[in-house]
Amino acid sequence: MSINVLLVDDEAVDLEWLRRRVLASPLDIAVVGTANSGFNALKIMEQERTDIILSDIRMPIMTGTEFARRAKEIYPKIKIVFISGHEDFSYAKEAIQINASGYLLKPVEDKDLYEMLDSLCAAMEQEREQDRSFTAALSLVNKELLLRWFEESSPDPAEPHLRSALSPLLLGGGAAAAVVEIDDLEWKLRDLSEEDTRASTRHIAGLIKTFVQESSLGTLIPASHNRFVILCSLPQDLFLNLLEELIRKMERNSPCTVTVGAGKYAQEEAGLHESYHQAQAALSAKWLLGKNRLIRDSMESSPRGTPGARIEQTVELLLEAIIQYDLVAIDDHLLELFTSAGKKDVYELIIRITSKLHADLQQQNENLYELLQWESHQPDILFQFETIHDILSWMRRRFFELSELLYVKRQRQKRKLIDEIMHYVEENLEKKITLKEVAAHFDFTPNYLGFLFKEEYGLPFSEYVNERKTSRVFELLGDPTLKIYEIAERMGYKNIIYFNRQFKQITGMTPGEYRKKQRI
Repeated sequence: MSINVLLVDDEAVDLEWLRRRVLASPLDIAVVGTANSGFNALKIMEQERTDIILSDIRMPIMTGTEFARRAKEIYPKIKIVFISGHEDFSYAKEAIQINASGYLLKPVEDKDLYEMLDSLCAAMEQEREQDRSFTAALSLVNKELLLRWFEESSPDPAEPHLRSALSPLLLGGGAAAAVVEIDDLEWKLRDLSEEDTRASTRHIAGLIKTFVQESSLGTLIPASHNRFVILCSLPQDLFLNLLEELIRKMERNSPCTVTVGAGKYAQEEAGLHESYHQAQAALSAKWLLGKNRLIRDSMESSPRGTPGARIEQTVELLLEAIIQYDLVAIDDHLLELFTSAGKKDVYELIIRITSKLHADLQQQNENLYELLQWESHQPDILFQFETIHDILSWMRRRFFELSELLYVKRQRQKRKLIDEIMHYVEENLEKKITLKEVAAHFDFTPNYLGFLFKEEYGLPFSEYVNERKTSRVFELLGDPTLKIYEIAERMGYKNIIYFNRQFKQITGMTPGEYRKKQRI
């Protein structure tokens, strides 16, 4: 793996010369950035893994030595070489005080530069070999023992063989733990054969392992088929940036995303143990915060569920919204129910909602499980969801679907009822028709039937009857063999004068005048 070098000089010409000379080196070196000030250099260090810094010692605002001190705070193991045109003992003395790795005078000879880089690269390789030895040591003492020690809620001090393995990691600026979890592994691979599932799982795990190795992120310890522990001693900002990069890389190159919980940095064994538990607690917040992300802040406690009485009230409102086809209200009530529910309670809550809904629908001669094609027990898919957002999305789709099914079914039933009422009116136009009589015939209350008819047809029932009766009168007046008084009697009018008055009120003319106009 190449050595990453950062170049810092406020003189643009000197900086470009240095960049070209370093790149011309036969060593395996990469220039991760150039900066014209200590401030800009620190920003680069937050984004890029940096092994060696070549910096001018005399720069305005932030001197090279001041920059070096801050760089060492970020990453105590970093190698710093100062370059200066000033042969002044005070500068060399400052370099010694901050434990600089070397000091070169301008103009720098290629031979001196390359000898310095060669010695630093050798030192870096030796340190990396020690890191590899740490990983190998973990393998020898059994990573399972370390995981068991991490899992203990109040651990005893680490055994000597674990302590000797952890000590190199905790030297310098300390270390932190992260827990990586593969998202949705079970259900995304559920349709594959057992052999293909194992192959896919190995492939995903291999991507994580390769990234950790190539980025020098830290030591990777498999905890289960879908969880990995990372122990890292990189600077905190770089550590978090690399975790974010891991998440993005897995999203691009893997069928599954990953979610990462990160703990705080620690200087001793007990603190690293606590960092692991912080990482686990942060990862558990995935249930509420969502997946495919880095989670740092752990929750102090599990969210308390909605009080029982409030749940009952919200469930009632949810069921009413489903019946009324109010999608906005359905979404609001689902959010109220589930965003405050803990993971342990959510499945019981779903059973509670669906059971109540099924019971209410049965009173309307409907069957929830038949409508949504569910099994009579809780759908298995619910147990495969890993976050509250997944469950909310699934429940929202299903309840929207249910609400629409019920709405369409009601509309069809209403249309059928209205068609039957209209047919009944047509069959009895020549009789006296009242809303009370028709409501009794169809087994409804007059008020409900009147409301339903107006809502569906757009006219009050009485106006519709008068409209249809008038239309029938026109038909009968078109028959010249019928007398006007015969038509009045046939249409249920006992008084010819009242018949004439009603007809004129609707049409603006008497029946006789209508016949004359129509030449009947």
